[in-house]
Amino acid sequence: MIQDINRIREVLQRNRNELLAKANVVATGLGYKMVQGKRDVILCIVCSVERKVPVAELSAPDLIPTSLSDVPTDVVATGPIRALQARTGRHRPAPGGVSIGHRDTTAGTLGCLVRKNNRTHILSNNHVLANSNEARLGDPILQPGSFDGGRLPGDHVAELTEFVPIRFLGAPSDCSIAGAVVSVLNTIAKALGSDTRLQAVTREVGENLVDAAIARPLDDQLVTPEILEIGSIQGQGRGELGAAIRKSGRTTGLTTGEILQVDVTVDVQYGVGRLARFTDQLLAGPMSQGGDSGSAVLDARNLLVGLLFAGSVNTTIINRIEHVFSALGVSL
Repeated sequence: MIQDINRIREVLQRNRNELLAKANVVATGLGYKMVQGKRDVILCIVCSVERKVPVAELSAPDLIPTSLSDVPTDVVATGPIRALQARTGRHRPAPGGVSIGHRDTTAGTLGCLVRKNNRTHILSNNHVLANSNEARLGDPILQPGSFDGGRLPGDHVAELTEFVPIRFLGAPSDCSIAGAVVSVLNTIAKALGSDTRLQAVTREVGENLVDAAIARPLDDQLVTPEILEIGSIQGQGRGELGAAIRKSGRTTGLTTGEILQVDVTVDVQYGVGRLARFTDQLLAGPMSQGGDSGSAVLDARNLLVGLLFAGSVNTTIINRIEHVFSALGVSL
């Protein structure tokens, strides 16, 4: 093994400058070949590119050979490689994985870019972009979020376009009979000198599939489809039990995990007295903290499988991306 590594290292040193001179190549190194998204045992020269380009679109000098001196090569898409900024800072263009939020919220995470009606939109959570149902369409979205110093007008990056309302448990009831009964009881209580007042509530007002919202950038040049430390999304996937996943978030950065449970029904707290039930969720281990809400969740092949929105000290709860896309009518 040591002899193999030393020989490959020598071949790499002889060829790295020529490889780096090719269009789209941003790095070269010695590593294991990836086959269908999984690491193989074959050692090779790895060429990192901003994005994978069809062979027909490349000129002959820019083609990466399948091998060099009998050493196999591999091509991996990483996106542009930049000096890292704080995720809580101001990014222009803003990638996935950085701080964002409605003007009246603290800060969450810019998940990724999606398309609706042939226009680019930012995808994140309702409670990040729409202040848990309290916002109005057209409200300003800040990058970074206000908790991280975002202010109007300088950090105004987008406007709220659409959100899926969150249905809370224990919401005020619209039942006229219940309202009439409560009114009578409150009148009696008042006559007896009691300060206690009742309110009619609906025990359950429905279940939720997603905590999601989109915002339209003021200018498409203010955002980028790349996700920090992950690169480009390669398509839409489906979260399956046992699948390896990763996310890039405002608070904990790049973290990895595994889908430990599917078909999850969970009650999520949204502050004092606000509880919402979500069904058909994905559950992973401790790969997030407060402020990571809205992060895009991808599998090992960089396929988008979920939208992170909640968690605890040892769990992370994720909306299935197919439910998010269906509810908002968006696509990649």
